[in-house]
Amino acid sequence: MPRVAHGSIWLWLLSTIVAAIGLYYNSVAIIIGAMVIAPLLGPNMAMALATTLGDLPLLWRALKASLAGIGTVMVLSVMLGVLLQVDPASPEVSSRNAVALGDIAVALASGAAGALAFTTGVSATLIGVMVAVALLPPLVTFGLLLGGGHMVQATGALSLFLMNLICINLAGVTTFLVQGIRPATWWEKDRAVKATRIALALWAVLLAALISLILLLRKS
Repeated sequence: MPRVAHGSIWLWLLSTIVAAIGLYYNSVAIIIGAMVIAPLLGPNMAMALATTLGDLPLLWRALKASLAGIGTVMVLSVMLGVLLQVDPASPEVSSRNAVALGDIAVALASGAAGALAFTTGVSATLIGVMVAVALLPPLVTFGLLLGGGHMVQATGALSLFLMNLICINLAGVTTFLVQGIRPATWWEKDRAVKATRIALALWAVLLAALISLILLLRKS
């Protein structure tokens, strides 16, 4: 069960600093190192699992842990953006300030893999890195660009992060559902079915709305 522990906050802080340095120096190796540190798999998969089981207390704890981590990364990366003044034309930065179809595919695959890591023998560490690929660099990029005053590019990076976050949770819930993850008792199953339907509809609507907004902004 996820908790907003001091250890996790330190991991969020360290991964943000490492990712910011990697983006500043345009270093893929350093960015990958940041994704190894970032504790992103647990809170997101806990939210998907809690939805599938209709477990509201677990969902609330997972949501708090996720929001605490996201908030930590955003605040620190904005501060680093003021200090570092990253170049928005840098390849590692510019590749994360817009949404492409390939990004959606990666995020959906990451969410599905994250769910499988909880129910099979797949390495959680490797899958955690995969999830972090979709979430940490775009979020840090957003903060760096926002702190540096590059509002348009920052909006693109935020769109990519939100797209990935939605896709990971949508794929996670769907994967748990396909695997037949259910509560043990019949009265819990009824609640879980309702929660799953609401979550799937909500994530799908959010995804469609975000895609429509991105396409509208591109046309304008």
